[in-house]
Amino acid sequence: MRISRPAAALALGGSLALGALSAPAAHAAPVGGSCRSLGTANLYGEFVEGDDTHSPDAEGAVAVGGNADFRGGFSVGNELADAQVAALPGGNALVVAGGITGSVQVMKGNGVYGGTLAGTAEAHRGKVVHGASPIDFAAEFAKLRAVSAELAARTTPGTAIKAAGDTLTLTGTDPGLNAFVLTAAQLQGAKEVYLHVPTGAVTVVSVTGDGYDQAAAHTTGFFLWDAGTRKYVLDDKTQSAAGGAVRARLLWNFPTAAKVVKNSGNAWPGSVLAPNAAVDLGSGGPVNGSVIAKSLKGSGGAETHHYPFEGCLPGTDTPRPTPSGSTPPATTGGSTGTTGTTGTTTVGGTSTGGTTTGGGSPSPTPSGSTPATPPASGGGTTGGGLAFTGADGVIPLAVGGVLVLAAGGGIVLAVRRRRA
Repeated sequence: MRISRPAAALALGGSLALGALSAPAAHAAPVGGSCRSLGTANLYGEFVEGDDTHSPDAEGAVAVGGNADFRGGFSVGNELADAQVAALPGGNALVVAGGITGSVQVMKGNGVYGGTLAGTAEAHRGKVVHGASPIDFAAEFAKLRAVSAELAARTTPGTAIKAAGDTLTLTGTDPGLNAFVLTAAQLQGAKEVYLHVPTGAVTVVSVTGDGYDQAAAHTTGFFLWDAGTRKYVLDDKTQSAAGGAVRARLLWNFPTAAKVVKNSGNAWPGSVLAPNAAVDLGSGGPVNGSVIAKSLKGSGGAETHHYPFEGCLPGTDTPRPTPSGSTPPATTGGSTGTTGTTGTTTVGGTSTGGTTTGGGSPSPTPSGSTPATPPASGGGTTGGGLAFTGADGVIPLAVGGVLVLAAGGGIVLAVRRRRA
């Protein structure tokens, strides 16, 4: 079928205009380098260098460099998407370099173990075999320790740490990256922790010290700022700020801790990077994210829910693995500060002795209530080349459509004039 010149010109003009509209990359590399990666660990909900003693389940994949004790019964990978299973080494949702004791069900994907099997190991949509680990745990953890140490030496301007009674509020204003450094005493001294950052921003909370214990102050809740409702939301599996977008880019970093203990009374949002620590999840309350640890134990309600870390960390490294069909990580921006002096309130790494500045930290409010004065930061600004969502994208899309038609029409007019 022959296409007229005006029609062809219109199609070409529309294509050129649409290409110009979509030219900016949705997830460009951050300033100063590509995404720093958590490597293979980012594909697993539990990534453990040594032994893992856990029940009743992990919603994501599990990789254990030592032995696995599943005598309380354990299931793996029920919430994995097919693309995420395909991205795993050998499609293995369960990797145990040592032996398995107890009973484990691999709901999606394959499983492999290198030692003895004292119990049962079954796969519902794959197979479990005896064989060598497809993961070099020593090499992976060497990289993870380097990443952890580097993150702990980084803060960003505009961040504020405010302690008030038994509450702790962390505020960041950068739409790309907000990096905090605080002591274990500061964090574990709070019964309630509040985080206020722009939706879509990557947040790294580095905690110094040789141990962290949430039971010290009986930490009961982590509240994340929701820009849409303009209030804090107590994170849990059934509710989270911005539909989970905040916790998906939240990383708790423990570079030097030998032990990390979670209080059973709360759900802990975000992923945990503790490459040198024995992590004790307790017997109640999940981690709504991944856990990377030297060793791990937990039981009862202390599950790991499948909310993998989606942030793009600062540094020079190859991009982390992104399973086909999944959403690429948010990019990071912001400039690098220096490690701050610990204190009641820290702004961009500098102690201000109790006066909150820079971030405009809002006063914590009880769950479900609305702050009397919404923070000046707005909390909902997205950056780093994030794709638009919801009503915010309607106007740009409409403008883009007009540009498409105008460009195509201009070319048609030019063609007609030349023919005349």
